[in-house]
Amino acid sequence: MNKETYLGVDVTPLSYSEILSSLKERMDQQLKSTIIAVNPEKIIAANKDPQLMDLINSSTYQIPDGVGVLLASKMVKGKVQSRVTGVDMMDRLLEFAAQHGYRVFMYGAKEEVVSEAKRKIEEKYPAITIAGYENGYVKDHEALVKRINDVQADILFVAMGSPRQELWIREHMDKLNVRVYQGVGGSFDVFSGNVKRAPEAFRKLGLEWFYRLATQPSRFKRQLALPKFLLKVLAKR
Repeated sequence: MNKETYLGVDVTPLSYSEILSSLKERMDQQLKSTIIAVNPEKIIAANKDPQLMDLINSSTYQIPDGVGVLLASKMVKGKVQSRVTGVDMMDRLLEFAAQHGYRVFMYGAKEEVVSEAKRKIEEKYPAITIAGYENGYVKDHEALVKRINDVQADILFVAMGSPRQELWIREHMDKLNVRVYQGVGGSFDVFSGNVKRAPEAFRKLGLEWFYRLATQPSRFKRQLALPKFLLKVLAKR
């Protein structure tokens, strides 16, 4: 799989459908795959944290979640054609699971959030099998691993915030029989209806970051990672 690299961080230049096609092949071969969302803020952080850099680059798919990664690819005539957001990737995987009969396990968030997300997902995709779920306050992780294996989950979504969720996946992956792992951050909040996404018009134009900034001015400092990232990419051209 050819990948692009920005400030030392790998990015997978595949669309949603291409990732799902690749995943299907890997699942048929009984291979394990991990998905991690990449944005300018995370890339800047990875340049200061070797463990985070390794965590990202050792994943199977590094999806270009931030519009900054898309812009950087265009600047260097790369192959990233559109954003692949973490929450939309989860949604595509849920549809994929419903279509192919794969079993899903959801882990993380508050009890009322994950249970409501499960209910709404099952409402949206009646054919889906959510084999189990657990909130993010588990103490006995070995028992959780056993439960995930006992229900024969094929796809695992972990919502604990990044990089904590990816570190959890890395630590327990060898003991799990799951084939697809995705750290999904606050996606359970979105699926439960607790958090509203930007209107579709903003998302299509790649301006979700602007909507978030307008509705949450406290994010201003975090958004500074975008111009900083693009300037660094330009400097390395």
